[in-house]
Amino acid sequence: MRIFDEQKARDFYLGFLGMTLDWEHRFEPGYPLYMQVSKGALVLHLSEHSGDCSPGSKLFVNVSDARVLLAELQARNYAYCRPSLELAAWGDYGFQVVDPFSNRIWFNQPE
Repeated sequence: MRIFDEQKARDFYLGFLGMTLDWEHRFEPGYPLYMQVSKGALVLHLSEHSGDCSPGSKLFVNVSDARVLLAELQARNYAYCRPSLELAAWGDYGFQVVDPFSNRIWFNQPE
């Protein structure tokens, strides 16, 4: 996932989504950040490098209980993203979060 601001990425992925920082890498001090974050089986690579990926991407993540995850996120009271449960056109329930870089993650509970 393409990111543009290290602190905003940390606030969103580590703070709001509750993910863990697994590792981070820079070729030299002051160079773009590349890091891996995870939560359970979900592992994401976040990169400030311009050629790594396109901003505005969308991920589709199956979860076992969207309501529990949604309640966890809503309890964090993150000012910039207020997801709500939706019934998808294909009959599953889920919700979408949008990071500060216009990347979207749809958390889907298969019915």
